[in-house]
Amino acid sequence: MLKQLQSKIVEALISVLPVTLIVILLNLTPLVDFSAKEIGVFCVCAVLLLIGIGLFNLGADLAMTPMGKHVGEGLTKSHKMKLLLLVSFAMGVFITIAEPDLTVLASQVSNIIKPISLTLAVGVGVGIFLVIAMLKIVFKVQLSSILMLFYFLMFSLAALLLINGKANMLPLAFDSGGVTTGPITVPFIMALGVGVALTIGGKNATENSFGLIALCSVGPIIAVMMLSLGSEGSLTYDVPQYAIADNVVKAFATTFGTVAKEVLIALSLIVVFFFVINFVFLKIPMKRIKPILFGIIFTFVGLVIFLTAVNVGFMPIGYKMGKDLATSNSKLLIVVGFVLGMVVVLAEPAVHVLKKQVEEVTSGGVSKRSMLTALSIGIGVSVCLAMIRIIYDFSILYYLIPGYFVSLALSLFVPKMYTAIAFDSGGVASGPLTSTFILPFAIGASMAVVPDGSQVLTNAFGIIALVAMTPLITIQCLGFSSIVKKKAREKIAMRRLLTKDDRQIIEFK
Repeated sequence: MLKQLQSKIVEALISVLPVTLIVILLNLTPLVDFSAKEIGVFCVCAVLLLIGIGLFNLGADLAMTPMGKHVGEGLTKSHKMKLLLLVSFAMGVFITIAEPDLTVLASQVSNIIKPISLTLAVGVGVGIFLVIAMLKIVFKVQLSSILMLFYFLMFSLAALLLINGKANMLPLAFDSGGVTTGPITVPFIMALGVGVALTIGGKNATENSFGLIALCSVGPIIAVMMLSLGSEGSLTYDVPQYAIADNVVKAFATTFGTVAKEVLIALSLIVVFFFVINFVFLKIPMKRIKPILFGIIFTFVGLVIFLTAVNVGFMPIGYKMGKDLATSNSKLLIVVGFVLGMVVVLAEPAVHVLKKQVEEVTSGGVSKRSMLTALSIGIGVSVCLAMIRIIYDFSILYYLIPGYFVSLALSLFVPKMYTAIAFDSGGVASGPLTSTFILPFAIGASMAVVPDGSQVLTNAFGIIALVAMTPLITIQCLGFSSIVKKKAREKIAMRRLLTKDDRQIIEFK
């Protein structure tokens, strides 16, 4: 287990190092001015970040993924469809309610939508769509067909918001789809899908195992839009004060306690559910339960360390970097945004779970390297586009409508496996580091462009939605290129075969 942990920490070092180097190098230029204290706290948090990611990834391997597979396989083998759907709905609701990122989102709109109403609505939305995802696997329905239906509904609701003068709610609504599929739920839900799909079997079992994260990301968007249509008044947003605390030790202690409580609640819901289902239905022997218990501890400790580090050190640095760059050079802001997007996705905990699971399920057909490359390019483009929107001030729909149209159009031509992986990747890529580093970066840039903060809600928010959208295109393009390469190889092989046959015939004569 110690060797596994060392391997995970080395992987985390490779992931965290690029972000850290970018911040340090920018500090050596006149474009950004960080104090010695800010750089010191950031570097300490970077070290904590790689430890947290390493522990989390080990915990996901030992606990979260096996738990999801056991539940999926066990409930499917019981042939109790109602039980499978009921458990899926309950898991979707309770885990989503406990997600820390959703609490943050609810506080943003508390003046027009009660936080508890928003939280329950989003939780029910995720629960319903997790049930739909289970039905998709059981009845082997194509993911693209379901997504087209619900995306049509989603953009119809967006049109109603525009007509009713509530366009400022659109960025938050689309962002909600990314924040509700957090690092705790992603490994479990993905493994749940794999367990159900592989137990049911069929020719497309591997393809059917993906798509759960994609569908669970749609529910919150529709829920927030429906709540927004019934809300009254105008939404105001108070820009938080992002700064390194005067008393850093106290800040670490306070944040650690708050984060530990939130993670404990979220993780407990999954663990309690698992052990209740295991006691009643699965009956897994104690020998296989012990590694899961260790994994749960690693997951908890790793995620608490990770979230504490990004909240204390990365949020203030991201905000100040965005503000200083936008003040110094707006064109350079776009370039730095692209580079930051490319490297930040490497440090998202759930991305490591996704790339490993994709490589295993596809038997190496989709490698970890190709997945990371496609995701990095996609997230880089999304942050770049977000910076352009902040500078030139236009609606996020100018990106989302053509972006989703292209992604759905691609789904008609690329292998269905790539479509399912792509739509799952969108929800996974928009994780906690995006919310706590890239979003403050965008808020800082928006404050530099319009210092009164009036455009933060409409222009800075929505960046998580873009991060969730661009992988849909880049990974499907990866699938499209694989088709082209495969056909080219087949054509070359056929040409060689025919040439060889012709030569043989000539020699025979």
